[in-house]
Amino acid sequence: MKATTKNHRFLISLAPGIGFAYVLSLLFEGPVMYGLCAHFSFDPSSLIMAGIIGQLAGLFLCGFFVRSMNAAKKALLCSFLICIPFSIVFFFAPSALWYVSFVACNFLTGMGLATWSCFLKIFVPRKERIKAAADLLIISNILMICFQVVTANVSPFIGLGLAIAMLPVGFLIALKFPKAEESHFAGEESGGTGRNIVKPILILFAFITVITINSGLMYQVLNPAFSHLSWLSSWYWAVPYVAALVIMRNLPLLARRSTFLYLAMGMMMASFLSFLLLDRSAGSYLVVNTLMLGACGIFDLFWWSILAETLDYAKNPVKVFGIGLSANVLGIIIGSYISRGITTLAMPEVYTTVVALTIVCITLVILPPLNRWLVLTLKNHTYLNAYALIPAQQQDNIIHQVKPLEELTEREDDVLKSVLNGKSNREIADELFISENTVKTHLRNIYQKYDVSGRAELISTLLHGQVQK
Repeated sequence: MKATTKNHRFLISLAPGIGFAYVLSLLFEGPVMYGLCAHFSFDPSSLIMAGIIGQLAGLFLCGFFVRSMNAAKKALLCSFLICIPFSIVFFFAPSALWYVSFVACNFLTGMGLATWSCFLKIFVPRKERIKAAADLLIISNILMICFQVVTANVSPFIGLGLAIAMLPVGFLIALKFPKAEESHFAGEESGGTGRNIVKPILILFAFITVITINSGLMYQVLNPAFSHLSWLSSWYWAVPYVAALVIMRNLPLLARRSTFLYLAMGMMMASFLSFLLLDRSAGSYLVVNTLMLGACGIFDLFWWSILAETLDYAKNPVKVFGIGLSANVLGIIIGSYISRGITTLAMPEVYTTVVALTIVCITLVILPPLNRWLVLTLKNHTYLNAYALIPAQQQDNIIHQVKPLEELTEREDDVLKSVLNGKSNREIADELFISENTVKTHLRNIYQKYDVSGRAELISTLLHGQVQK
């Protein structure tokens, strides 16, 4: 059974990973597209922005059209097939067809990526989803590095040909996806858990949008500053990103991954400060790029895997996942416009660093409430060191390491353990054969004895050593 699960996980990550490599290489600030535009002496700025908006639309709107497993698979397969002929136009000189094809391909691949959430939800166990997300990102970026090296050092047309050639491979792999009943698409979990994911998801979307503004700045400011190091940047650019993903993917299940988020913020701050203080040599590039892309790898896996956790509480996983990924695209669009404004006004590079550091400070403000609400709502997420996965004796130790003002009764202790296991008031009442009002009474007493104001603060206080450090 474990081998089957592992095979499903890798298979389900491989096809969209190939598709995403095509996106990263050609469609989304892709090095192949930049190489083609340089060959034809064509300014790509308006084309790239139109494509990014198309990607945003595909991700955001997909969930409103795709409402069944059958539709999800068709959308994924179509995204591979239709992009093949649309991509052929890029072998020829720029024309209006470039814009039509570029926007269409971005829209289709955005929809295809959003549909991945259906297969992730049904065929990958919750504990394995962080690895599935990491595998997709690792596969796509390794392929993108290969296409980028060929583009920069051989020919952008060969790079384009390789990117297009992978699309039928992704199509054939997607055909082998395991089948599922249509009834599995809209998980019934959403109606019975008692969890309200709207608030934490909105905070998460805000976090994703704000933190990825720095990605937009990176594309428009940091990368052009080191454009003269084409050989080095062609292969090294995404290496720190992949390395960060590999490290985070292979951490023990109960490792304190939340600590790495603060480390990533420090790395991002250090990257922009280094960009301001250092020269534009190869050594400086290695420092700036390693810090920036390593931080991006940590952040991306964090919110990709968080989105994967929400799928069990969503009636339409495509809508939640697609809108979540569109928040990332929105952040890049905002960052791109900010950086273009700085460039247009001929502002010193210090302004870019100031903007970037301001954004990091904003995310530092967002992260604590985000962490608190995710602890409350998605406490089994691997970044938050699932209490339910800890041995029973250690669970008792976690509870007893924080002394209440007054000792809990036996029933209050039972209620507290159920709360830490992520159960709603109704679920606790059913489990302990008491009424919901009695559960609320016990909870008020527990809050008073721990001197906290509510459920989220209680969980954060008791799991401080497991989550907050």
